[in-house]
Amino acid sequence: MSSLRHRVLPPQLLLKWPKEASFCLWLLHPDPSNRPKLSELLQSEFLNESKDELEERETAIELRKRIEEQDLLLEFLLLMQQRKQEAARKLQDTISFLCSDIEQVMRHQTNFKKKIGSHPDLSKDNCLSLNLPSMTPSAGLGSRKRFRPGILVHDIEACGDNVDDSEKSSSDNENEQGVLFKSSRLMKNFKKLELAYLLMRGRVNKPSGRQFVKHSSISSDGRGSVVLTERSSVNNLASKESCNDNRQGGWISPFLEGLCKYLSFSKLKVKADLKQGDLLNSSNLVCSLSFDRDGEFFATAGVNRKIKVFGYDSIVNEDRDIHYPVVEMASRSKLSSVCWNRYIKSQIASSNFEGVVQVWDVTRSQVVTEMGEHERRVWSIDFSSADPTILASGSDDGSVKLWSINQGSSIGTIRTKANVCCVQFPADSGRSLAFGSADHKIYYYDMRNIRVPLCTFTGHNKTVSYVKYIDSSTLVSASTDNTLKLWDLSMCTSRVIDSPVLSFTGHMNIKNFVGLSVSDGYIATGSETNEVFIYHKAFPMPALSYKFQMDPLSSHEMDDSAQFISSVCWRGQSSSIVAANSTGHIKILEMV
Repeated sequence: MSSLRHRVLPPQLLLKWPKEASFCLWLLHPDPSNRPKLSELLQSEFLNESKDELEERETAIELRKRIEEQDLLLEFLLLMQQRKQEAARKLQDTISFLCSDIEQVMRHQTNFKKKIGSHPDLSKDNCLSLNLPSMTPSAGLGSRKRFRPGILVHDIEACGDNVDDSEKSSSDNENEQGVLFKSSRLMKNFKKLELAYLLMRGRVNKPSGRQFVKHSSISSDGRGSVVLTERSSVNNLASKESCNDNRQGGWISPFLEGLCKYLSFSKLKVKADLKQGDLLNSSNLVCSLSFDRDGEFFATAGVNRKIKVFGYDSIVNEDRDIHYPVVEMASRSKLSSVCWNRYIKSQIASSNFEGVVQVWDVTRSQVVTEMGEHERRVWSIDFSSADPTILASGSDDGSVKLWSINQGSSIGTIRTKANVCCVQFPADSGRSLAFGSADHKIYYYDMRNIRVPLCTFTGHNKTVSYVKYIDSSTLVSASTDNTLKLWDLSMCTSRVIDSPVLSFTGHMNIKNFVGLSVSDGYIATGSETNEVFIYHKAFPMPALSYKFQMDPLSSHEMDDSAQFISSVCWRGQSSSIVAANSTGHIKILEMV
């Protein structure tokens, strides 16, 4: 402080901040009268310069903040622009192949109408189909007004003046109801169908346009372009055009088939309720259902240690308080699976929890052959379609055994590292075998070489509980991961396939065996919500569902939330299905 009084400043201050040092010396002038006054200080260049710099600094900070805000806004706008441009590109692609598809379908339709027009006996019916609004480009799918009954009747009357009034009225009403029904189903499920179309069309677009060229250049026979109710009228044409129809290829045929079948039925109706009087068993869980080759009888098997055979017609046509089986056969252990021989009507095979496979003669109600080479519980059995004396079984001991009924012993064994939950032969040959395992995989074998699998499918992330052949080149699997998956066997050029063609979701299945059955492209499965779900192989969403209600005749109480569907089985290629739940409640359902 004494140095300051004598106006002696530190050397560093003088060197680094000369303006500040000069200002300090002015304030410390030895003569008080020469020291600056307040007004002079406020007007001094030193203070005003600092103030200007501070204002400039604050202005610069504010500008930098605004620039950062603008950068943030610009980044958002650019990102939004990029996403919208990508969406616009995808939308443009979608519109492009929609236009292409519409043009192709209209070309098929026009060609088909010309062929129908060449048949006088069909020309009257053709008049109806040609005037249906749903088949013209101007009739958008979103316009419900285009399906008003009055408009349809007016168009039909204008077209068919020479048709008998009574016949025309009946035909018109049936066609009108059919179109209205399918239109309402179409609009109700439009969003789901749109997603299914884009999914299927996207699969077609993946292979660099090669597949697209194939289906756009083929013969346009217009299969399925006629109104669905007219299908029966053109059966004679369909057979002649079958070769050209097969060449149509691409996505159109499977999507059209799926669309027609998806819209053909609106619900599952209870055709019959099977009431059993089995009061001696505390548990009546049905583990397996199977129809005979003619759909005349069906068998049930489960934890009550009994195989019961019921006559289908008697259950459907006779209203009884209690239905008794035609044949009842007792087993010494709980039954896990039952399978009717596809050729020998009197022969049923069963598997039980002790690992024993038995073949029964239904007419004599006794065991014909018993095979006990498995070390643990057998979950699944299936007869070969090519050779009715060959049987396959899958067990918890990690093996699949092939049996000869005539020899009464195994003729081959496939070993895996995990429990085998299901086995299945294809319906049209005995050259292959598929089975699902607890290691989340599906194994596909050529029966001529059972040492190594021809292909392994690895798309599930939990136990594979069922596998079924939809046709010779398509397989569907069920898992406790809440999904069904569709597999293309023609892709088995590589050893491992991890991408299914389609995944079906909508039912719930996380811990139980809920059943799986296929018929004519329809896939039936159970759910742990006590519901039966019907899918079609073309679409990933359920087409129909039916929920079981609490069984009033059940001999024991069970919480409704604990009940689940335990088995399902189609009656051949019909629209009827038998389903059973965990309480032993059995219903015959029909798609209507």
